[in-house]
Parts: sequence; C-alpha cells; structure tokens
Amino acid sequence: MSAHALPPVPLAAGLTEPPTAVHDVALLDLDGVVYVGPDAVPGVPEALATARRAGMRLGFVTNNAARTPQEVARHLTELGVPAGADDVITSSQAAATVVAQRLGAGARVLPVGGPGVAAALRAVGLTVVERAEDEPAAVVQGYGRDVGWAQLAEAVVAIRNGAHHVATNGDATIPSPRGPLPGNGAMVGVVSAVTGRVPLITGKPDPAMHAECVRRTGAHRPLVVGDRLDTDVEGGRRAGAASLLVLSGVTDPATLLAAGPHQRPDLLSADASGLLVPHPAVTAEGGGWRCGGWEARAVGEGGPLELRSAGPGGHEGPGDGLDGLRALCAAHWAQHPDDEVPAVVRAADSRAEAALLRWALRTG
Repeated sequence: MSAHALPPVPLAAGLTEPPTAVHDVALLDLDGVVYVGPDAVPGVPEALATARRAGMRLGFVTNNAARTPQEVARHLTELGVPAGADDVITSSQAAATVVAQRLGAGARVLPVGGPGVAAALRAVGLTVVERAEDEPAAVVQGYGRDVGWAQLAEAVVAIRNGAHHVATNGDATIPSPRGPLPGNGAMVGVVSAVTGRVPLITGKPDPAMHAECVRRTGAHRPLVVGDRLDTDVEGGRRAGAASLLVLSGVTDPATLLAAGPHQRPDLLSADASGLLVPHPAVTAEGGGWRCGGWEARAVGEGGPLELRSAGPGGHEGPGDGLDGLRALCAAHWAQHPDDEVPAVVRAADSRAEAALLRWALRTG
C-alpha cells in the first residue's frame, strides 16, 4: 500500500530541516517545557540559546496564572533563558482582557489564585475586591500554590450571588519533580461542582493567547512547543500553527497514542532541543508504517498494534530514540483517523519489547 493511498497522518511528514530553519518564532509553553518546578529542564536553556543564534525568536505562552509576566521573565532569565515581560503571555492576562471587554473598566472582580491574577486584573483597569460581600461582577480563578478553602468559599458565595465565573485555564494537573500535581482545573472543578455553574475558560486551547503572542512577535510561521495535548497542541491547531510536542512534561506515550484528531502534534521530541534537529518522516510500506529502524502495523481489523525492529541492528535512528513511537502513532492514527482510542501494543521482537517497556505502553 502506498503512502498516497492512506489519509494524511500527523507526525508522518516529519521535517527535513531543523524547525529553526523553517519556523521564525517558537511559542513555548513553560511548565514541563522550559522548566519543571523551580528548575530548568536539563539542556533546554542551552538549546533555546542555540535556537536564538540560528535566528528563531521566542515567545512564552503559559496557562499558569500564578505569577506576573515580570516575575516569569525574571525566573526565565535566572534559568539562563533571557526574557522580558513583553515576551510573556499568561492566562491571567487573557482572562483579564476578556472580563474587561465584557464588563467594562472599573468593574468589580474577585481574584482567586496567585498574585498574577490580581495584577492582571488591575493592569486592565478592573477593580479588585477580596470578599463576596463586595458584590463582584465576576470571579476570575487561576492557579496559586496557596489557594485554599477560604478563597474557594468566597468564590462559591460570589458566584451563587450572580457573579460570572471565569477560569484562566482548565489544566487538571501541573508537572513537578514529584510527578503531576493538582492544577487550576482541579480547583475550578471544586467551585463548579458546588455552584452548578460551568465557567468560561479563557486560556489555552483558546487561540487568543497564541494569537496575541504572534501579534507581539510578528511571526509568519510560528511553531507551538508544549507538553500538553489538550492545551498546547489543540491550541496551536486552533490558532493555525504547527506544533511540537515534548515529552518532558505531563504527556506520556500512551496518552499521545490515544490522542483525538484535534490533539495530534506535527512533530515530536523528548524535549525542546527538538527545535535544533530534523524530524524523520514516517512512511507507509506494505500495510505498515516505518520510521528509521522501526515498523508498526495494525494486526487485523481493530486488532492491536505490533512494533518490530526493521532496520540494520534494529536501531532507533539518530537522535532521540523516538522513531518507534512515531511509527506507532502513524499506524494507530491511520486506523482511527477521527476517534480518540487507547492503543494496545505488542512487541514482535526483544528490541521492540524493551522499547515498549521504556515507554510504559500497554501490551496485548
């Protein structure tokens, strides 16, 4: 079966040149991409410096609403990624803009979250209040490490009294050195469960954040770089931009394989150093999909995927060791072009078995 006989599959095209040679601006998520917790992802500051020397400009687009753009830029600079406040777009800014447009300057708003939420509201001329008794017209809820029962209770009372509920983002988790931890979406769910109200969510994947970063940078061929399918990859797709998924944050290979059609990335790498290298294509051959030294195919109609080492020595290709995963994604997505379906994978040989174990993929 030829490649032309199958529908286009994300990831399959690859990129013959490094993204730095093709895309003028990288729109980078932060948590799980540039840093995890307080520390930089190993090698990423150096990779971003190299990308800049190659002519790529960087913008930082984060759903984390806890800090102000100035604080985010200062942290990035401390980690070896020089940035100014104008290089940073936060979900707090997006939420504040939406609320100001809907309610007008001076409207009373109750912030829930870190200091970045209140700062963004004040920056657009809204009046920040602290209690439900202050009769806020809206509650803006964003991530904050110190958010607790008292703030959630004020939000619940205000919303039940008629305030609009606006969430900066719906991310259920945030990455940390200890593994995924509760994110803003988890806390928003608490408030929503008590009030019975569905909030307006203004952060990614809403395209407004990426669009604002494109406007600021003057990007012509932006590339969204992120670790989440539901915000970064889908947000890039909705903004009309290509996406690079990195595995340094919350998305694991099983989640990637199960991705629905709107959350399938164009490129894949272990971390943001994927900006610096070409990305191998995945080709359709003999009813299967091949990438580097690996081949993946569906076994029967609706059957499991099978991965086998197909090249000399079963090598994984130069670079990141993800060619087998790329082949599996192409095979699974070609089989389920319109659906979000978990994949069952089996190994055809010992090298494939070791790869599946490394990726923690379910075997059958």
